[in-house]
Amino acid sequence: MRPARFWFAALVSSCAFPARAQTPEDLQRQLQQLKDQYESTTQELRRQIAALEQQIQVSKETAAATAERIAKEAARKALLSQVLDVGAQFQGQLPSAPTYDQLREAETRIEGLETQARLFEFHGYLRSGYGLNGVGGQQVAFQAPGADAKYRLGNEAETYSELIFVNNWLNPERNTDKAWFKTEVMVQANTTNSSNFANFAQPDFNDHFRLREAFVRAGNLFEIQPDLKLWAGQRYYRRQHIEINDFYPLDMSGYGGGIEDLNVGIGSVAASYLAGARPDITTQHGNYARSNLDLRLYDVRAPGGNLAFWFNLATSRGGTTPMGDVIPSSTGYAGGLRYQTLEWHGGFQVFGIQYGTGPASNFTTAIPDPNPHLDSAERLLITEQILIQPNDRFAISPIFVYQRQRDGTPDSGWNEWVSFGARPVFFLTKILSLALETGFDHTRSGTGQYEGWLEKYTLAAQVGAGRKFFSRPVLRLFVTYAHWSDGLRGFVGGVPYADETHGLTYGIQAETWW
Repeated sequence: MRPARFWFAALVSSCAFPARAQTPEDLQRQLQQLKDQYESTTQELRRQIAALEQQIQVSKETAAATAERIAKEAARKALLSQVLDVGAQFQGQLPSAPTYDQLREAETRIEGLETQARLFEFHGYLRSGYGLNGVGGQQVAFQAPGADAKYRLGNEAETYSELIFVNNWLNPERNTDKAWFKTEVMVQANTTNSSNFANFAQPDFNDHFRLREAFVRAGNLFEIQPDLKLWAGQRYYRRQHIEINDFYPLDMSGYGGGIEDLNVGIGSVAASYLAGARPDITTQHGNYARSNLDLRLYDVRAPGGNLAFWFNLATSRGGTTPMGDVIPSSTGYAGGLRYQTLEWHGGFQVFGIQYGTGPASNFTTAIPDPNPHLDSAERLLITEQILIQPNDRFAISPIFVYQRQRDGTPDSGWNEWVSFGARPVFFLTKILSLALETGFDHTRSGTGQYEGWLEKYTLAAQVGAGRKFFSRPVLRLFVTYAHWSDGLRGFVGGVPYADETHGLTYGIQAETWW
């Protein structure tokens, strides 16, 4: 295509000899043609320039989107790698082992990373192995009577698993300008490790399967509260966990629904209704049920860490059973305070104190046996959990528990449980480590049935997937020795140690979560 200046030069040249070649009409016609050609050429150039500019813009946007996608994928893989290595990141952010249940609660703390960018997810936990006791029989666990937990390293004589299935129905990338919905189902299974095959003459009744979670959760529904989440169904609800003795100071898991992460300025609020029933107890109102109103204020800034507050109101409607027994209605309340430092010497520190009365005194949604004195039940619980990991060669987690409770009946006193212990881990290489766990429990029955102490020691050689206290998967060879006072004789160690005050077990175990 010839440029416009060519045609302009031709026009000037033709106009220089008007008398000899062309009439004025011809010149006017030729001028109009040149104008039309110039306009057409100009429009074509403008169109080509606009097309080039659009191609450049699309290329920039595509490159930016690709770079962002690559960065997010790299961040996701790095985060996944950290979680498989127990999450060096999460070890300093979560006050317990980073199981999927707790990673879910920490979503709002992971800014800029989409950890759930898949339509379907599969998560879980398992531990399994086998052991023997010192006299040749199957492994037994050493736990003091009246203690709500036991020190777990080398002291778990079962196979246990939680299989979690998650489907992200809407906005799995968690884009901030769109709402998201997800469903979660968890199946819990455990067995006593008795046999892998059932005997047809004696069926194996040691395998148990339970549906522990089945709920829907949604978020980013309201522009004014982008962090607010709604949920309904059955779920593990914002549990608090102490790792080395597998103790849950607060576990309001159950059926219901509510809201979470409502921003109120000084922190976040969660409010839920949780309930359950006893199908073995019926009145004219139906199955005996318990309702709980659970309120929490958390992520409140405090010197060196943050604070969380919890309150629960529990009520049960009484009635008359078909046998004529009168079950009284009951009401109770519970509350607690939690202080935690999530970045502390490579780990964390968590202190908690809780007090409850009546049906709320068990700090769970479990329904106690109804009795006329249930409203007088009380419980005080104080816990401390610490994890210290100054480097990649050593880590230690000490804990402390004090519990004092009574069931409210006039002829029963206070049950007491005092526990303290620690698990140091020495990392020899990237995969080899030694773990030593020591635990001490002292318990006393309010009825005088027992009183005494239990000491438990475990040495475990480990092959694990990292140099963190919570690095998983891990394989263990362990030996456990326990010693207890005469006051607990017959209460510890099961049949092989019924008449003893000490016992021994040894075996192999695998543990992991994903």
